[in-house]
Amino acid sequence: MAGHRKLGPVLATIVVAGNMIGSGIFLLPATLAKVGSVTLIGWLAASLGAVALALLFGKLARRQPMAGGPASYVFDAFGPFAGMQVSLWYWTSCLIGNVAIAAAASGYLAAFLGLNVGPAFMAFITITLLWLATAVNMVSPRFAGLFNGPLLIAGLVPLLLIGTVGWFMFDPAQFRDNWNVSGLSDLAAVKQSLVLVFWAYLGLESASVAAAVVENPERNVAVATIAGVLLAALIYMAVSAAMMGLASASDLANSSAPFALVAGKIFGPVAGPLVAGAGMLKALGTLAGWLLLTAQTSRAAADHGLLPQLFARTRAGDTPVAGLMTAGLVGTVCVVVTISPTLGQQFGLLSEAATLFCLLMYLGACAAALKYRLQGAYVLTAIGGAFCICAIAWSSVPSLKATAVCLIVLALFYLPAMRRKYLLPDAAVRTGGFERLRERHTDVNTP
Repeated sequence: MAGHRKLGPVLATIVVAGNMIGSGIFLLPATLAKVGSVTLIGWLAASLGAVALALLFGKLARRQPMAGGPASYVFDAFGPFAGMQVSLWYWTSCLIGNVAIAAAASGYLAAFLGLNVGPAFMAFITITLLWLATAVNMVSPRFAGLFNGPLLIAGLVPLLLIGTVGWFMFDPAQFRDNWNVSGLSDLAAVKQSLVLVFWAYLGLESASVAAAVVENPERNVAVATIAGVLLAALIYMAVSAAMMGLASASDLANSSAPFALVAGKIFGPVAGPLVAGAGMLKALGTLAGWLLLTAQTSRAAADHGLLPQLFARTRAGDTPVAGLMTAGLVGTVCVVVTISPTLGQQFGLLSEAATLFCLLMYLGACAAALKYRLQGAYVLTAIGGAFCICAIAWSSVPSLKATAVCLIVLALFYLPAMRRKYLLPDAAVRTGGFERLRERHTDVNTP
């Protein structure tokens, strides 16, 4: 790719911040409202962990830019088994995360249409939107990109309104009343919210994953990652704190569209449906984009022999049909098995599960940094690794049990994969000591 077509530091920063500021923030206030405005401490802790990980990924990129980001570093440092597991963790995170995004879209669609329906019908709406976004991707990746583009602008409206105008109506007394409604101590409440809060930071690895299309990646990947995280953190904390001073925790927790609820309080009843429509469009666009990423992730894994070759096959328009169908089917099952009394509770279950798998991937990248003995990275590795371990350990017991079962199942995927010749990614991204292993099928003549 010619240099002038690559991403500079500004565009790469926008990519990182844009991937993080997705639809998750639109339903996250309803989930966090079950804890209270004390979650602002959780935002600060999560921001510290995210910045440490961002700086660490920047150092990894300066050492050796690798397309694929954290998973590629683990593959390079520890070999095919560890690399395969981390790749599958990321794929699983995407599969589950898609459902959380679809749940956010369905909540705002219901608010836009003025529907007041039960959990079963909301699940039906969620599944319908999931397959609508899948159908969009079935046309072609280009069409999915064109579909997503205009919807990004619509999604900024609720954030800008609450993050600016909302502060003029901020009620400190309401914020204090919402401080801790969980019935736990402040410390326990913050621990409970940490994984949920970090859901909003998933995507901080975007610049390192796209290192191949970033201009001067040794410098710009680090700049974009750090700047993107700081920009997202500023927006998140400003918006979340404002919302806790504009509505009661119980109202937010029971709402399927918290931004529409708050907009109605600020601007009157007409504003609620308009903001709900904007949130729904943003969530639907984000869902289409993440389904595309999910299918391309499984396609790349199949190219490297980590998944069956069925996932690598494409039809006209370069569409990975198997990956998209799998994402749709797995998403449908996840919607059914996580039906909850409120949409915020269902969203919390899904986002926590998706975040756990990403935290495991980030922890693997920290281990790779230690293996490389990167100069000046030990403090960042300690902070980032400690954050990942604490966030995982403080997760809910049901989520930890379900994650453990999934890890065992994913580990078994290696048994058929180890018999194939497609074990390593392109030789250009490898720097570790695993030359004895065979290359992927396009490099069979490599000595």
